[in-house]
Amino acid sequence: MAHAHDNSSVSPVARAFVEARERGRPLPVWPGSEPDSLAAAYAVQDDAIALWSDRIAGWKLGRVPPPWDARFGAGRLAGPIFAAQVREAAEATFPVIVGGFAAVEAEYVLVMGADAPDGDGWTAETVADLVADARIGIEIAGSPFPGINDHGPAVTASDFGNNQGLILGPSIPDWRDRLNGLTCRMEIDGGEVGRGGAAMVPGGPLDSLAFLLNLLHTRGRVLEAGQLVSTGAATGVHRIYAGQACLADFGPDGSLAARAVAWGTDG
Repeated sequence: MAHAHDNSSVSPVARAFVEARERGRPLPVWPGSEPDSLAAAYAVQDDAIALWSDRIAGWKLGRVPPPWDARFGAGRLAGPIFAAQVREAAEATFPVIVGGFAAVEAEYVLVMGADAPDGDGWTAETVADLVADARIGIEIAGSPFPGINDHGPAVTASDFGNNQGLILGPSIPDWRDRLNGLTCRMEIDGGEVGRGGAAMVPGGPLDSLAFLLNLLHTRGRVLEAGQLVSTGAATGVHRIYAGQACLADFGPDGSLAARAVAWGTDG
């Protein structure tokens, strides 16, 4: 959708972030004025989605911690995951923008089995039948702006929700019965940096999906069959740098290994 580049009404923040992401260059300083609400942040995000030349394969959810949640009126934020940045491999490499921000998060990924009817009022109970599968995964968080997580949720949400990809692992057997009790741990360079599980996701992974559907309704967007929903950090948000490797261990459900490489190199 390159024509959007010519649209003078496009947010200059969105334009700056898309160009930085396309070139793998850091943005040491926030490019312009910071959005002061999540609605303003999602307007910037929508402009950036229109400028980005790839289709949305899914969405990530991130937690909005206190006291930001009360101030911004939401306990979560969302960002798009683009198709070219989804990798299905037990061992993968992923690019990081040197001088920007990068982190890895062990996550439970829901796979949509049907197009979600447009509407609001979704709950963890009413979304369950829309889900075809649950899989293990690693969300690659990333932004050209090194302070992406230091300025509140509106800043984080505006730059694709601080997402730079998803590593998708195998399906979780009997996930409907087991989902909320699942546990996992994360290592970086062989040392454990976090341990937790689905119980660390507020309300559980299906509550993340309900939040997303309610949010997308307000944005005039829908969730389609086959799309992926990365439901939130299950062990924490773990900063990672080019040259480091991580391992997300989901116990009996498998593990995923990944290595960060400097953007523009082949590792």
